[in-house]
This record gives sequence, structure tokens and C-alpha cells, in this order.
Amino acid sequence: MEIKNYIGGKWVTHSHLQSIAVTNPANGEHLATIPLSTANEVTEAVAVAKAAQKSWALVPAPKRADYLYAIGQKMKDKKEYLATVLTKEMGKVIEEARGEVQEGIDMAYYMAGEGRRLFGETTPSELANKFAMSVRAPIGVVGLITPWNFPVAIATWKSFPAIVAGNTFIWKPSNETPMMAYEMGKIFEEVGLPEGVANIVFGTGPTVGTALIEHPDVKVISFTGSTSTGSKVAELGGKHLKKISLEMGGKNAVIVMDDADLQLATEAILWSAFGTAGQRCTACSRVIVHKDVREELENRLLEAMQFLTIGDGLDETVKIGPVINRAALEKINHYVQIGKQEGATLLTGGKILNEAPYDKGFYYEPTLFTNVKPHMIIAQEEIFGPVVSLIEVANLEEAIEVNNGVKFGLSSSIFSQNVNTIFRAQRDLDTGIVYINAGTTGAEIHLPFGGTKGTGNGHRDSGVAALDVYTEWKSIYVDYSGKLQRAQIDTK
Repeated sequence: MEIKNYIGGKWVTHSHLQSIAVTNPANGEHLATIPLSTANEVTEAVAVAKAAQKSWALVPAPKRADYLYAIGQKMKDKKEYLATVLTKEMGKVIEEARGEVQEGIDMAYYMAGEGRRLFGETTPSELANKFAMSVRAPIGVVGLITPWNFPVAIATWKSFPAIVAGNTFIWKPSNETPMMAYEMGKIFEEVGLPEGVANIVFGTGPTVGTALIEHPDVKVISFTGSTSTGSKVAELGGKHLKKISLEMGGKNAVIVMDDADLQLATEAILWSAFGTAGQRCTACSRVIVHKDVREELENRLLEAMQFLTIGDGLDETVKIGPVINRAALEKINHYVQIGKQEGATLLTGGKILNEAPYDKGFYYEPTLFTNVKPHMIIAQEEIFGPVVSLIEVANLEEAIEVNNGVKFGLSSSIFSQNVNTIFRAQRDLDTGIVYINAGTTGAEIHLPFGGTKGTGNGHRDSGVAALDVYTEWKSIYVDYSGKLQRAQIDTK
């Protein structure tokens, strides 16, 4: 299948462009080809989006929302098909793929509801016969740069609030997972979204991403990806005075206290660490465990890990699919070797699976380290694979210190049955998301999603907070006194 750029409501052929192949990470099957667009195609898309935005902003917000309701319904009708496509191109197991598509459906309906709200504020004026209010205003053309690990969910987090707020967008999906972008483009077509509101341009980050950031008519960049790339996006965006929203890496931890429900904690760690083969920004890669229960937790994890089935995500019995590509496989293995060199104890896993039936895909054994020290590289850097490190602590204070002692601040979790412990933890853990007696994953779309420190720059995806990325606040004063009134001066 040849996938084309989607510009101005049309699938545009750019025959002069080079193309690259898209393959299934589970078995190497060729799935599609996509164009490697240049700055010229970005310019073409931005021009169309800019022209469309003028009229789109004048459409009443509830009418803009109607398109989101229709998009959500189309996604619901195609849910199983979309989940299958997602699994084929990304590798996550079909159960997770269904959940991701559902997240996109939920976001469509949620943001459609904002079409009836988009609340501003009214407030008293300090002067007589004067009215004051603030309203949300669309910004214009926005650029969306999305990753491969959640190719539809994260795209909906960004595009749907942009749409309902009255913006138009250019979306650069990951080259690893362009088929979900293609499917969403077809849905935009099917619901009759006005031409130019949604545009999709395929290509590399250094070329297409840079062109979006540097284009003077793109007013907002929303980026999800690695911290290293996000730093470059922020630097370049700052140079061009862009509004930049960043959601980047994590080094998330589950804290297990001595009074924890260890069976529940074990289940949560397995799901958080090995779901999506550990390729989530919210994945648990550290378990900070109280010394009195460390050995028992180790044994529980080791026993449970024996039942983690590995293989093609389309197989309903499989719990862990492949990682995304060869480079990811080698990166994960590199970190595992570092962990062994640092003196951590490898309890299980730690190998690339390269014999049949795994030889045509990219599979890594679920891996568990213990005797890990907080300063070790494997306890500090994001691995983005199915690798977990157990770190022993003596008390809650030490657990919080270890949790906070990384450059990231996305998600954290604590297992305890002590209400005092729980409330101290939720106050002191310096992450954007905190879970109590649950793993580090499972964010819901109506709450803000994002983190602190090296994870983000203050903006949030999802929830009402996402609207702050795609709107500007406009303050409006209506003076009906019939005379000049000077604020702060004529107040007596």
C-alpha cells in the first residue's frame, strides 16, 4: 500500500519524493510505503491550513464539535479494524490496541463536549458602568509531532482540542507508525471535515519537524517524544517565538511499602513494566521496595513473569509483543549489559530472542534486576523496553528521595494501606501523575497528562488543560459609561 500526504482534504501524490517502507515489527512483513516529504510539502500544507483556519474559526464551536462526535462514531464503528492495523504496525498486543483506539474515541466525545463549554470568565470591573470578561480564542495553524508508541491516542490528545478550539493543524506522525495516521485521514474525509482543517505530512523529524517549527505561520508546536529531541524542539521553537508544548520521557517508579498488598503490587508492576513491551513514557522501570518485603516481592515477580507469553500481538494469548525495531532492541540490550557491569543482579531475562519463532521480529525477554542502587545508569536513564530494576529502601522518606532523584517527573505510584503514608506520598512525589495502589500507567482522558522536570515544560495533554495549549486568552472590556474612564486612575 502506498500512503500519500493528506493536504487540503486530498491525498496528494508527490512523485518526486523518495519513499520508505513500513514493516510489521512482529514478523518483518511489508505493510506500506510513505513519502519522505521536504520543507516544500510542509509549506504547501501550511498555506492550505492557514487559509482554512480563517473560516473554520468562524464556525460556532458546537458545530465544530459535531465533527468530533462524527469522528468518534466512525472510530467506534471501525474499532476492531483500527486495533488490528495498530497492532500490525506498532506491535502492541491486540487487547492494548483496542484500549488505545477506545482512548481516541473517548477523547473525541470528551472534546466534542467542550464545544458547548470552552469557558471563559466574567468578573467585576473596578470602574462603574464597565463590563469585563475573558474568552478563549483560537491561535491559528498548529503543528503536531507524534510518536510511534501510541500512534492514535496521542494524536487525538493533540488534534481534537485543536479542532474544537478553532485551529487547523499539520500532523507529522512517526515513520514507524504512519498507517494509523492514514486511517484517521480517511475518517476525516468520511465525516466531511472541511478541507484544510486536518493535514498529514509524512517524513523525518529533522526535515518535516524542523520545517514545521521554523515556519512563521505555524503558531504552536505540540511534541511528544524523547527528552533529547524535545530539548531541540524547545530550543528551535524558542528561537522562532513559538508556543511549544512538550511531553517527553519518564523514569517512573512503583513504591512498595512494608504494609502493601503484595499480590496487587505484583500485578500492577507486571502490567506497568511489561505492557507495550515497556515502550510507554509511563512504564514502570523502577520498583522502590521496602527492605522488609523485598525478597517476597522478588519471588512473586519471578513466579509471575514465567507466565508472560511473548509473540505476535495479534495472537490473543500473547501478553508481550515485539519492540518497535532493531535499533530499539539493541538499545535495550545495551542498557542490560550496563546494568550487569554496574553490579546489579540479573534475576531473569536479559536476552534478545532471535531464534524461531522470534527470528523475524524484534523481541526482548522481560528482564528483572535486583540489588540496584539509585545512582546506577539503569536506575537513572530511560530504557524504553521491558526492563525493571528493584531498589531497596528502609522507609518512606528514602523511597520518596529515590523516586525524586531522577531528571524525569512523569508518573509515580505507591502501594500502602496506611492513609498517612499515602497522603504524604501524593504530596511529596514530584511527578505530574501519582497513582495510589495502582501501577504507573492508566491515565484517563479527562485529567491533565504530563510531567515535571525533564518530562515536560508546563503544558498538558488531555483534559480541559489541553485547551490552554491551543487557545489564547483574550481579555475584553466594555465601557458603557459614555465617558473616558482610566483604570487605576479614575477609581475614586
